Amino acid sequence: MAVGLLMIAGGATAGLFGSLLGLGGGILIVPLLTLVFGLDLREAVGVSLVSVIMTSSAAAGVYLERHVADLRLGMRLELFTAIGAIVGGSIAFLIDERLLSVVFGGLLTYVALTMARGTRDAAAEEGADAEADRHDAPAGRPRNMGVGVIGATGAGIASALLGIGGGVIKVPLMHLVMGIPLRVATATSNLMVGITAAASAVIYLLHGQIDPYVAGPTAIGVFLGASAGSRLSHRVDLRVLRWLFVAVLLYTAVQMLLRALS
Repeated sequence: MAVGLLMIAGGATAGLFGSLLGLGGGILIVPLLTLVFGLDLREAVGVSLVSVIMTSSAAAGVYLERHVADLRLGMRLELFTAIGAIVGGSIAFLIDERLLSVVFGGLLTYVALTMARGTRDAAAEEGADAEADRHDAPAGRPRNMGVGVIGATGAGIASALLGIGGGVIKVPLMHLVMGIPLRVATATSNLMVGITAAASAVIYLLHGQIDPYVAGPTAIGVFLGASAGSRLSHRVDLRVLRWLFVAVLLYTAVQMLLRALS
């Protein structure tokens, strides 16, 4: 019972962060299950993918209702992300777990540093977010669509291998490369990560790598946290959101790299 309650609490925390940052929660679920509860990395990835689906389901309705997410862009990119997720799930069981941990840590470090170096005009971003908060549809044509397609495919592969939903790649990709305001990027990512996770979760289920006794309480906690996060997101300052994103990524990266070396 105590372990189940801890999993619910951990899932709620991951869901809250995942919803606020558009990460899908997997960025915290995988380290939580491997470092705290001692699960095998692939089992943790399988449970994380289920939790990512819950995060997306809880947050998607709220973001669509507020017209913050760019549904058209999300669906265009998700086609390629889902293809990448299927490919990644197919090769996930051929890769050594320590290598996966190193890849996880390295990817998160790179994304965090990329976000920290972002030099977009703050006033323009705040103006775009103010428009989104007034329930106006996201405006503007995304730049570099070809790069976006390649990045979205890579996000799908990373999602299947690491159980992260691909949000750690999709948010910086849309924000820094395609010129989408950060709040719109996080909302759009929340719509996409559930489909991405579902595409690869099926493969983990067929391999027997999803434990229902772990996935159940974790997913419940994630749903509760994501529901709260999606309703609080419009009240969070954009700069705080950016640096919170960076801090969470760096902390998780360090933990996963230490795990790979131990």
